[in-house]
Formats: sequence, C-alpha cells, structure tokens
Amino acid sequence: MNNLLSKKIEHILLLFLGAWVLSGACTEFYNIAWGTGNWVGQFSFKWFLFFIIFILFCLACLGWLLILVWAPEKTIWLLKYPSKLRAGLKPVRWLLIGVILFLPAYLFEYTPWGLVFDELNLRKLIWALSAVLIGWLLSVGSDQLFRWKELLIGLVLTSGVYIFFSQLLNITNYPFSLGWSEGNRLWDYSILFGHSIYKYPAEKTIPVFLDLGRQLSGGLPFLIPGINIWSERLWLGLIDIIPYLILGWLAFKLPGKKNSYWILAGIWAFAFVEQGPIHSPLLLCAILVAFAWGRPLWLALPLIVGAGYFAQLSRSTWLFAPGMWAVMLEFGSAKLQDNRLNKIAWMRAISVGLVGILGGYLIPQYFLPLYYWLSAQLNGSGGNLSLGAGLTISSVGNQISNQPLLWYRLFPNPSYDPGILLGLTLAVVPLLIILIYLIMTRQWQLNIWQKYALGLPLLAFLVVGLIVSVKIGGGGDLHNMDMFIIGLMFTGAIAWRNSAWAWIEKTESAPLLIRLTLLFMIIIPAYYFYLQLTPSVIDKADLKWVAVLADMPRTRPLPEFRPTDTEVAEALSVIRREVANASQHGEVLFMDQRQLLTFGYVKDVALVPEYDKKVLIDKALSADAQYFKGFYKDLAAQRFALIITNPLHENTQTSADDFNEENNAWVKWVSTPILCYYEPVVTLRKEIIELLIPRSDISGCAQALP
Repeated sequence: MNNLLSKKIEHILLLFLGAWVLSGACTEFYNIAWGTGNWVGQFSFKWFLFFIIFILFCLACLGWLLILVWAPEKTIWLLKYPSKLRAGLKPVRWLLIGVILFLPAYLFEYTPWGLVFDELNLRKLIWALSAVLIGWLLSVGSDQLFRWKELLIGLVLTSGVYIFFSQLLNITNYPFSLGWSEGNRLWDYSILFGHSIYKYPAEKTIPVFLDLGRQLSGGLPFLIPGINIWSERLWLGLIDIIPYLILGWLAFKLPGKKNSYWILAGIWAFAFVEQGPIHSPLLLCAILVAFAWGRPLWLALPLIVGAGYFAQLSRSTWLFAPGMWAVMLEFGSAKLQDNRLNKIAWMRAISVGLVGILGGYLIPQYFLPLYYWLSAQLNGSGGNLSLGAGLTISSVGNQISNQPLLWYRLFPNPSYDPGILLGLTLAVVPLLIILIYLIMTRQWQLNIWQKYALGLPLLAFLVVGLIVSVKIGGGGDLHNMDMFIIGLMFTGAIAWRNSAWAWIEKTESAPLLIRLTLLFMIIIPAYYFYLQLTPSVIDKADLKWVAVLADMPRTRPLPEFRPTDTEVAEALSVIRREVANASQHGEVLFMDQRQLLTFGYVKDVALVPEYDKKVLIDKALSADAQYFKGFYKDLAAQRFALIITNPLHENTQTSADDFNEENNAWVKWVSTPILCYYEPVVTLRKEIIELLIPRSDISGCAQALP
C-alpha cells in the first residue's frame, strides 16, 4: 500500500473516530446542561451558553478533521498560527504541560466534577485533548500541529498520571473498612511488627491469614509507634505505585546509552503491569531479578537466590518465577554470533536458572531443614530430619485444586464482565502484536533457543495463571496472571534493549495497523483506571447541584458516599458503648472491622484472633467441615457476648449474580449458623456494620448447621 493511500485511510479512520466521540460527547453534555433551569426549554442561561460554546468547539474539531481528510494541503496555512503561539509560550511551556497532565485527574478524583463528567465520550474527549495539547507543546521547532512521537509521549504521560491518581483513592482517615476485607487486611499487616498493640498474651503467636511477604511489605509502618490509619493507607497506596515504577525503569534502562526514552518506557511498563494488579512481594522479586540482569555473576546470583527464596515464602506458586524470569532475560538479551549463543550466554543463563531453583526450592526444602536438624543435634535436643516434605509438585497441585475450579469465569460472566480470557487478551495482545511484528521484520532477531527461552516460560505462567484464576474466590480481575504479565513485560524490555528503543523513533512510517496497535498498547492499560477516577466523598452543600447536573443516563450509578464526620463519630460511639457493655459479660469477637482495634478507635478489649472473616470464607469455599466443628461449638456455647461483622443474610444467589458461588458458600457455612445462634442488636447501614448478641432461643439451631 503506497504512502498516499495509507495516509488517506488513516485520515478517514480518524474522521470517523473523531465524529463518533464528538457526537457522543455533545449528547452527554446536553444531558448535563438540560434540566438546569427554564431560560430556554430546561436550560439555565449559564448552561445554555456553556452548551453552545461546547457545540461550537466540537464543530470546529470536526471541521479540522474534514479538511484534513479532503483537503490536507489547506491545513498548511492554518498551522502557522498554532506554531507561532507555541513558540511564544516557551517560558511557561513546561508549566502548562504540568497543568494539562494533572488537572483532569485532580478534578475527577477530588472535586464533584468527577461525578458530572463521568460519561465515556466526554472522558475520551478530555483524555484525547490532553494528549494532543501535550504533543503540541512538545513539538517545538516543527511546522506540524504535533508530531507522532510527541503524541505518544503525551499518551504515555497522561496514562501514567491517571493510574497514579487512581491508586490514591483509598488514602483517607475514614476508620471503617473501605471494602469487604480491607479493614481486616490492615489488621493483618499490623501483626508482624505491632503485636504489642493488642490486649493479648505476649508469648502467644497471633494467627494471621496472610503470607509473610505481604505482612512484611504492608507492615513496615507499624515499626513507628502510634501509626494512624491514614498513614498506613498512604503507605499501601505508595507500594501500589513506587515498586511498579522502579521495576519498569530498571527493566527498560538502556545500559551505556544516554537516552531518556527509557523513562517513558518505564512509565508504560508501570501502566502495563498495573493491569494485574500484582502483589508487592512478587514485584520485589521481579525488581531483584531486573537489577541482577546483566550484572556480574558475583552480584546477580545472590540477588536471584534471594528473590527465589522470598517468592516461595510469599506464595508457593511463585517459587520458580524469579529463576525463570532470569533465564528469559539472560537468554533473550544475549548477542548472537552467526545466529548462535556463545558459551558466556549459556553459562549465565544456566547459572541464574540453577540459583533460582536453589533459592526457591532447595534452600527452604532441604538446606534449612538440614541446618535446623544439625543445630538440634549439637544442642542435644534431638528431633527428626524431614527433607523436601514441605513442598512438592503434588502439594502445589493439591493447594490449587482444594477448592472448586469455576471454568466459566474464563468467559464473560457477572463476576468479571469480560471474563479472564477476553480481559487478558485486551491487556496483552497489543504488546504481543508489536513483538511479533519486530521479529517478523527482523528488527528483533532471535535464534531458536532464545525463542524457546522466552516462549516456554510464558506458556507455563499462562497455564498456571489461568488455572489459579478460576478457583472459587478468584476470577474477578487479572491478578492471578501476575507471573505471566511480568514475564511478558520482561519480554518487551528485552526487545526494547535490542532494537525497539530505536524503532520507536521511526514508528511514524510504520504500517497503520502497527501504529494503531501501539496506541492501544498505551491506552488500554490506563483506560479502566481513568474511568474510575471519581470522588469518594463530596460536601453536602454540593449534593444539590451535582444531582441536577448528573441527572442523566449513566454508565454506572452514583457512588454511595462515605458517611459524614458526624455520622462516623456517632457510629463509633455506638460501637464503643456496645463493646464496653458486652465486655463485662464475655468475649467480644471482631469478625470484621479489626482495624478499629489496630488504630485505637476501640480500646481495652481483649483480642480474639480466631474467626477472621477472611479465614471463614476460605474455609467455606473449601467446605472444610472439620474446621467449622470448632466454630459451631463456640456458637452453640454462645462463647461471644458480642460479634462485630458485616451485615449477614441468608439469601442464596443464582448464576446471574456476581460471585454467587462465594455468596452461597458464605451463607451456608457462616451466615446461617451465626444468625441462628445470634441476632442483630445494632445495624449501621451506612458503615456496613452489624453487631450481634446471643439469641435466647437456640433450640433448633443444630438443624441449621451444614
């Protein structure tokens, strides 16, 4: 296809896409302005004026696109005016770029305008205008409105900023849980370094339903005495941002080259990996592997041993991931000589693979048990030696299959609209297309061993991720595809270091399909995060005008706002009063909302660590009747004078409901038995909390048990 025809097709596609977004944005703006008054129809004077200005702006944009398609030569004389304006803005150009980058995200997340301008086409238009304006401001010295390369930079920067802001949504001093298990997760994080916070015997271990890696990463702030809930949430928000950026920048750094594009590539990698999302311990392991990549073996090998060991401490299915990533990086980035890998490349790849196995499997399964046994023998305390018994392929398989596998969640379903397969396809296929294009055009050359070294680990990660994703309790996002997503990002980094960093400079002349794919590769990772930027709290004084402007067909309902400070204070007062009264008669079980103990909102209450709601749902999903015998025995004895939980119900759900299997397991094993032995005394609907006390009549409860 010749360049002229390709350009014409590109312009026509741009025209249709622009007309679609602009017409949709006009309709959405009409819905905002209509109903604000009666100056003309149901327009107020102010909003009628805004609407007319917006229509004129959209028509001007559409007119520009029409001229670009049918008479591109006539745009030349128009371009001199934006070029002159851009040249005159040089003193404040970077300030303007900063404002354009951050203003939309700030308005959407921290002001009521995020509820007003929440429709798809308006947000698409705002994002497109932001990227175009940044591209225009960066295209200094050009006679074009903006250059292709600068447009890509604008898209990368805006996508990074939108994801950055989205991770700060939960930074608040609101004392109650922000999600089904968020509050109890804060309690989990506190145990490793904050045992002394609780009224609990110091010599006893507090059981925690969380791996050591996440306890460590989330619990570090509890080394600071008196840490508050806002600070802990800030820390958690930051570890959902900073490790991703560090990983991206390490992976895409160009050794020995003074090229700043790696900073932008690292921001893209941050956005790509955020699609998981990925738990912080696995990110730390990936960071160690990325740092070890290409380093002298005396430094690289200990880093990979440590990454493998930390991975298996955090989750058994991760134990081989660091070693496999390291092999991918060493093999994939090795320079070919006559299409062959030299001995050094083979030595490095084999070495990092072996030490990955050493750290992830051999040390925890053989070396450490042997060390502890020898120490016991020398101390005269004896003990049996058990090597390799803790973790086997069989035990990992049992761990994966000990709960039902819901294969339908691979496809569109109420729990995750696109399903795992389509969601993963949207997330990774644009990158795969670019990588395949680079290989097919021989701009990235790999021999057969390198292809195996990249393809086989990715296939293994894909299979494991898909299986784990369909376990009951999962399948709501792509976080179980974590090893695959990081492995594919590393594959992109290998291509980047080999040739893609230079290819990016020439993409303006690449085929149209490739350029469109490149745009999707940048936009898709941030798209969901961008749409979710809405305020969680607005002032009551703003509710009236927001309700008027937001009275329109919506892609999602208005969020349920958090209670006001007065309502929060009243709820805390009720909980404290009921806890104080119940403590005089028996134990108080915080089945939910354990963070109230962690951060001192409720004091002088003995901790009952048993029966955390996360443990209960896990055992319910496994139908672990043996575990529930103890729980039901305590319920029958009415061991607890008060139980604090989320509101319980006995409603079973059908396949049309999201996470219906999880709900039904919870109802069967937890809700129904509790509600037979206990009854609500207080229900705080806005805070989503229920307080239960023992029932007087429990004569028929034995029949209510599973």
